[in-house]
Amino acid sequence: MSEAVSFLNGAEATHNGVTVRDAGPVGMVTLRGDLSAAKLKTAVKKITGQPVPGVRKSTVTGGKGACWMSPDELLIVVPHAEAAAAVAELESALAGSHFMAVNLSDARACMTLSGGAAAREVLAKIAPVDLSASAFGAGDFRRTRMAQVAGAFWLDDAETFHVVCFRSVGHYVFGLLENGAKAGPVGVLA
Repeated sequence: MSEAVSFLNGAEATHNGVTVRDAGPVGMVTLRGDLSAAKLKTAVKKITGQPVPGVRKSTVTGGKGACWMSPDELLIVVPHAEAAAAVAELESALAGSHFMAVNLSDARACMTLSGGAAAREVLAKIAPVDLSASAFGAGDFRRTRMAQVAGAFWLDDAETFHVVCFRSVGHYVFGLLENGAKAGPVGVLA
């Protein structure tokens, strides 16, 4: 079996105090079903160690958790090597329920964006989301557009954004973030 390779092989760029970094291979499973069902909640908790998140929230901690994608969809985040097992465990735990669990790990690109308020401004340049500290805090999640492509991101407690997009547009999104950092902050977010 071949070794998992991230979309940019560990690329990193730092400009004006903002760092954009390839997050490496990340396990991602899309789970669709009744998010209020006890069986689903129990399965997610067992796999990730975290509860099912609320609307537009993320419970990812230490590389494991879940992100709210829609009223009937979660993005399960686990180490890349655990994604196939997570799908198998979901299939077993949710047997007899109406659900779908698919390993999307190799179809997605993940990167991080850090740098405090300047990082918020870089992301705000490409996503139609209020990223001011009072509107978007740790644990918040958005599924949105990033310039011309679909993507999603969440903010962890360390003030680092985790950005996810289709692997096919990973270079484009990395370039958007890097170019936004090169241009520097404009001071509109406080």
